[in-house]
Formats: sequence, structure tokens, C-alpha cells
Amino acid sequence: MNQFYKLSLFLAALLPARWASAQEQTPATFTLEQCIEYALENSNSIKNSAIDQQIALAKVRETVGIGLPQINGDVGVNHNTQLQRFFSRKATSYGFSSASNRNSPDFVPYDQFLPNLKDDDVLASPNFFQLPSNAQASVSINQIIFSGSYLVGLQASKTYRELSVKNSLQTKEQVIEQVTKAFYSSLINLERMKLFGNNIARVDSLLRNTTALNTNGFAESIDVDRVQVTLNNLITERDKFERLQNLSLELLKFQMNFPEDQSLIVSGDLAVLNENLNLDAYLKDLDYKNRPDYQILETNRKLQSLNIKNKHASSMPSLSANANFGYGTQSTNISGIFITNSNISDNGQVGPDKWYPFGLIGVSLHVPIFSGLQRNYQLQQEKLSLQKIDNSFKVLKSSVDIQIKQSVASYQNSIQALEAQKRNMDLAQKIARVTKIKYTQGVGSNLEVVDAESGLKESQVNYYSALYDVLVAKVDIDKAFGKLVLSSPKN
Repeated sequence: MNQFYKLSLFLAALLPARWASAQEQTPATFTLEQCIEYALENSNSIKNSAIDQQIALAKVRETVGIGLPQINGDVGVNHNTQLQRFFSRKATSYGFSSASNRNSPDFVPYDQFLPNLKDDDVLASPNFFQLPSNAQASVSINQIIFSGSYLVGLQASKTYRELSVKNSLQTKEQVIEQVTKAFYSSLINLERMKLFGNNIARVDSLLRNTTALNTNGFAESIDVDRVQVTLNNLITERDKFERLQNLSLELLKFQMNFPEDQSLIVSGDLAVLNENLNLDAYLKDLDYKNRPDYQILETNRKLQSLNIKNKHASSMPSLSANANFGYGTQSTNISGIFITNSNISDNGQVGPDKWYPFGLIGVSLHVPIFSGLQRNYQLQQEKLSLQKIDNSFKVLKSSVDIQIKQSVASYQNSIQALEAQKRNMDLAQKIARVTKIKYTQGVGSNLEVVDAESGLKESQVNYYSALYDVLVAKVDIDKAFGKLVLSSPKN
């Protein structure tokens, strides 16, 4: 009884894990909208574009930080291995060495004495202004009061962030286009697989009937062989399409960044997906600014205009305030820096009495006067670059016009081809049905049935190829008119 109880507990603990494992293995079914939404959330390209936006935001904040107070702390300890000599006037009677002798009768002002100064009137004295070792600890502050380049830099940093958003929009457009086309390929291959199943079942039934007729002497063995060849070809092509369908699903999962080890099933109504477009409404609502590449070019033009503005601003004066506060001290050697007179070292070394404070505050005005005409030529370069961007607008508009014409013509041609292939497929189905009836009634030949089945299979393949062309042409039209991102689930 005890062993049974333990076994029950073990099975109770095992069942949830097995149930969870079974749940994980359940294939996920996605519509086109779900595939696009999943890709926009998980695609590595989308993630990188989001990171680029974060980088741009950090760049904006970095530029803002330039205008905030810049505070730095410095600590330094130095030792002069040999101090420089200082030079002073030799005689106090000349009124140079000591201010206390200015009232002396033989005092001579320095400006009168200087022309008559001789070499021996200069005394090289030992350095009594400083000790060999010194230390200093200070805090410096610098604050921009006015800078034209800084103000332009703030505008440029915000525009740079805007550019990252536009680049992200273009990345979304590319992901949506790739996922949509991969989805259509998988969905149409799935429909083809269903047709192959129906065709194989129908030819297999024909093979059994023909075999029975041959057994009873109403059909020749060559008739059986013809049907068998047709069946073998259908099975071979079905296997090829199965592998093609697996590749299509792998491509779709790659575009979505969907886990490769998980199963994915596509679901959609081709009749709904193939609804006709209103081309007149598309042409009426044409706006170049809907296209991400046009928006990126506009942002680049704005950045280039700011570059020109920055070149002008660099010739303007800039004003900044600064301050420096700290403490300094000196000693006869390095070790003395770190002791005081009240704390004499074991070897009798005496340190400085204390650390003495110092401070400085000031304002700095920088006025560019002449730069060797560098700014002038730099400004010319930036203006020429702006002209190139203006020319790019003309090229882009012409390119968009051509893309629109090509996509519209391709869509119209594919619609016409699809209608023709639909009629051909309907006729092929009718011919296959009639020839089979005639054959079973003994008034038709086996060769007619085989030819009719081959014609039906070919018409079905052509129909779905034309249908795929129509769906892809619709994607190209949406991209040409800048509606691909606007119509996505995330918008």
C-alpha cells in the first residue's frame, strides 16, 4: 500500500510536466496580422533600431550636459629634484631689492637705473620662494554662459534623435514587406498541397478503376501504366512542394525571429487577401512624405541646415565663467607632505605647518578674429552638401514615380493573368470531369483522361503562381505609395 501511495505521488508530479511539454509542442497558428505583429516585437532589426533610438536619446542628453556646470577635482604631489634659481637686484640703494629703502638719499628709480645696469648688478640667489616638495588639492568649475555652437548643437541633437525614429520607420517597412511576402508564399504553398492531395486521391481512384477494368478485360495494361505514371509524377511533385513549404515556413520564421525549434502554421483566407485595390484612391492620396525614405531625406536636410548654422555660430564670441578653489602646502621632501609639525616622524622629519587655502573666480570671453579663412571654406562645403541633398529630393521623387508606375502596371498585369488562369483552371476541371465520365462509360479513351489530369494540374499551378504575383504586386504598391507601415497592425 505504501509503494502504491509513492507511485501515485510520482505520477501526480509527473503529469503537469508532461502536460506542459505537450502544450509547448502544440503548433502555433498565425494570421498575417499576427505574423507582422510578432515580427515587429521580436525582429532583431527592430530591436537594433530601438537601440539606435536609445543611443540618440543618450546623445541628446550628452549634448545638454555640455551646458551644465563642469566640475573637476584635482590632487597632485610634486617633488623638484633641483629648484630653479631666482634672480634679484644686488644693491638696495637702487631701490629695487627692498621697498624699505625708498626714502634713502641715494635711491634711484628703476626706470632711470635700468639703462645703466651692468652684469655684476644682478645677483643669482638661492631659491627661497618654495620648498622642493609641494602638494595641492583643488576643485575647478566651468560654466558656459553663452555659446552659439552649443545652442545649435542642442537643436542638432534633437534632430539626430528624430533621424533615428525615421530610420526605425524604414526598418519596420522592410520587416513588414519581408514577412508579408514570406507569409503569402507559405499560405499559397499550403493551398497547393491541398490540391495535390485532391489530385492524388482522384488519380488513385482512377488507377483502381482502370486496374479493375484491365482485370476484367475492358482495358489494356498500357492504360494502367499511363495512370500509374501520372500518379507517380503527382506524388513526386507533392513531395517537392512539401519540402518547398518547409523552406517557406523556415524563411517566414527567420523573418519573424520565431524560434526554429517550434512549429508554425499559417492561416488566412486567400479570397479576402486578394481583394481588389482601388487604384484611383491610391493615386489621389499620393503623398511623398508618407514614404520613410523621403522622411529620412527631409531630416538629413534639416541636419545639414544646422551644420551651416553651426559654422556661422562658430564665428560668434563665447562667454564662460570659471572658478578654482583648493589648498596647497610645501615641504622639504615628499614624505614631509604627509606629516605635520605636531606629528614628527621617527627620523625627525618635520612636515609643513598646515595646508593653505587659495581661490580664483573669473570670466572668459573668447572672440574669434581670424582663422585663416578655414571657416569660410568649411561653410562653402556645407552649403554644397545642402545642394546635393536638394538634388536628391528630385531624384527620389522621380524614382518614386517610376516605382508607382511599375507597381501599378505589374498589379494590373497580374490581375489580368490571374483572371485568365482562373478561367483556364475552371475549364481544365470541367474537361477532367467530362473525360473521366466518358471513360467510365466506355466512350472515351484512357489517354484523354491522363492528358486531362495533366492539364488540370498545370492549370492549378499556373493559377496559384498568378495569385502569388497579385499578392506580391499589392505589397509593392503599398510600399510605393508609403502605405505599408501605415496599414500595419502596430499603426
